[in-house]
Amino acid sequence: MSVLDASEIMDLIPNRYPILFMDKVDELNPGESIVVTKNVTINEEFFQGHFPGNPVMPGVLIIESLAQAASILILKTEKYKGKTAYLGAIDDAKFRKVVRPGDVLKLHVTMEKQRENMGKVKCEAKVDDKVACSAELTFIVPDPKKKI
Repeated sequence: MSVLDASEIMDLIPNRYPILFMDKVDELNPGESIVVTKNVTINEEFFQGHFPGNPVMPGVLIIESLAQAASILILKTEKYKGKTAYLGAIDDAKFRKVVRPGDVLKLHVTMEKQRENMGKVKCEAKVDDKVACSAELTFIVPDPKKKI
């Protein structure tokens, strides 16, 4: 049983098809860590061009998936409830395994630091318990009354 299903995820973050890259939240410790499942299927639009005859999930979309999982972790804390989290920086991103249709991508995000409206998370995207991608992401949650 999931902690959050797709509908509950969409209640938290503004992403929608075709740019919502998660199916369910498996584990959630607000302000600490999250594990999310993304089922990778051949029906996804990006496989039409990346790459014909050799479908591979683009690395940038794996990073986007991790950022979305991080957004849920961040926005489930009381301090940021009802706000929007933005990606501020991507550091130390490494791609170690190709992600293909049929893979189940497990997104692991751990909170590292938090200050006022910013923070850092450590992320890993895994397939069959093997790291496909790792990165450190910086997020910003601006005051909704101020323009960024």
